[in-house]
Amino acid sequence: MENSLVKDNPLFLPLNKDKTVYDGFITVQDRDLRMRIVLPPDRQLKRAKLHCCWQLRHLLRGYEHIVKQVNEVGLKSHPECRSIPPPQYYSQLISEMETLGWDKLLFIDTQFRTLRLKAEDSSARQHILTIKLKSKHPAEAPECSADLPVPLALTWTAQSTLEQIHSQFLLCLQSLAEFWDVLDEIDTKTWILEPEKPSRSDTMRRIAIGNNVSIKVEVDPRHPKMLPECCLLGAEHVVTPLRNKLNANMHLWNPDSSVLHNLRDVLEIEFPSPATHEKSDFNVECGICYSYRLEAAIPDQVCNDPHCGQPFHQACLYEWLRALPTSRQSFSIVFGECPYCSKPITVKMAAQKS
Repeated sequence: MENSLVKDNPLFLPLNKDKTVYDGFITVQDRDLRMRIVLPPDRQLKRAKLHCCWQLRHLLRGYEHIVKQVNEVGLKSHPECRSIPPPQYYSQLISEMETLGWDKLLFIDTQFRTLRLKAEDSSARQHILTIKLKSKHPAEAPECSADLPVPLALTWTAQSTLEQIHSQFLLCLQSLAEFWDVLDEIDTKTWILEPEKPSRSDTMRRIAIGNNVSIKVEVDPRHPKMLPECCLLGAEHVVTPLRNKLNANMHLWNPDSSVLHNLRDVLEIEFPSPATHEKSDFNVECGICYSYRLEAAIPDQVCNDPHCGQPFHQACLYEWLRALPTSRQSFSIVFGECPYCSKPITVKMAAQKS
């Protein structure tokens, strides 16, 4: 404790042999102000008494609860009473927030290190920028993160401020606005099977086409209106005609039209929408575990027999076939019989969880 006080505050010196009384100066607003710290016999800082000159007392008037909170936070975050940032850190933070606007602040932790700032893009979508400040702020670059489909690249110098980093974040959001417009249209006008609750960083959508038939599209955040990666899922006798249309009409893709409009034209179909169908129409349970969701997975394997078409989770079908003595495996593919109609069915080995 005593070593920490002297090391972090070189203008403080112990006045007694027990090192329970320290006297010296702290720098506030470029002025050295007198302060004395009296520790209890057990040297616990949380019960210390502070005696300061009238100038410092005047500056701290109305902020006593903050001084107490900073003191308690310092003790909780480090059992050896880790040093807290200098007063300039807090005055700098308050000054920057006043410039940015307190209405932008959604959250600040008790250590005054982690902030969450809100931002709105051109389509009124709400976003959150999380900033973790370093103790030497602004000399050290903070850690910044957000729910984005691309890496968050922000420029920081020793002269940078929260307002500047927030402005950079807004520019980043603007560059992704078209990408989110594309996905928002898909989300509102079709039934999305996966992901269950899309986040702003998700680039994939699995869109229902019909019973046990869907298309998985991967949209490029930088070129959202270009032809996305497409993967048709379902029974082969249903997927093959759609795949042939996709290949034959790919040249018709128009980058000036929306992705959803292009998919309709290229596949020559109308997607089921909330206006025409219930989502339960597509939530067909797995024929083995009798549930729709298995953790995050939904049934994506289908029996190719036109008279069966029973869906299964990949993991369920793999484990079922692997347990049958009549099944055989070649590399990562297991060959066996459908649990329902006994017609041939195959499944790739379930991916191992890390």
